[in-house]
Amino acid sequence: MPFALVTGASRGVGRGTAVALADAGYTVVATGRSIARAALPDAVIRVPCDHTRDEDTDAVFARIASITSSLDVVVNSAWGGYERMMENGAFTWGLPFWEQPLHRWTSMMDAGVRAAFMVSARAARVMVPGRRGLIVNISHWAAQKRIGNTIYGMAKAATDKMTADMARELDAHGVTAVSLYPGMVRTEAVLAAAEWLDLSNSESPEFIGRVVAALAQDPALRSRNGSVLVAAGVAAELGVIDVDGRRPVPLTLATA
Repeated sequence: MPFALVTGASRGVGRGTAVALADAGYTVVATGRSIARAALPDAVIRVPCDHTRDEDTDAVFARIASITSSLDVVVNSAWGGYERMMENGAFTWGLPFWEQPLHRWTSMMDAGVRAAFMVSARAARVMVPGRRGLIVNISHWAAQKRIGNTIYGMAKAATDKMTADMARELDAHGVTAVSLYPGMVRTEAVLAAAEWLDLSNSESPEFIGRVVAALAQDPALRSRNGSVLVAAGVAAELGVIDVDGRRPVPLTLATA
């Protein structure tokens, strides 16, 4: 049975990915600060973890090593950047960089980019000897155009650059790293604001996990090493449909 680690799986894309990979036959370790309360199948192995704490990340990999000697898929979805958009009655998400609250840097760069780096580094130590494995870093179009705020764009651009450079170093060892862009995802936070949003082309949280499972089985996976992939585009190519039977239309730089 293939083995996967999904970080940030307490909610949102991470939770949906863990569910979908479990449905696809993976043994899944799911991490998150509130993972004990997450709506996940009983078969998913929950490991409480704050990925800003390296000792917590080390404990996750110790747990994995106690179960298996291999690791097939890692999905880095840990991210705190969408929290606390409102503060003291004010919407701070779109403020200029000199007015941004400092917690947003911590949530995006430390709990996001740095966490993905540290998890990937530990995963590579398992994958490289076996000469196989897939590391997926969840990213966003904000890497390529201004969406939201400066820190958001920095974090996503850093994620894509990190992926590209990791991929070059992993290439000779048979391990693949990609950045993956979701579209509009019907996360808990998005659904809470559904009356103000157009969800007609949205994706379920499980959609990304279905795409990752298909990618992992794609005979052409190695040719994608270092690539930025749009989830809905990969889904169209590999015949992946969402849980509701729909096929989301891939976003582009112009439509994101």
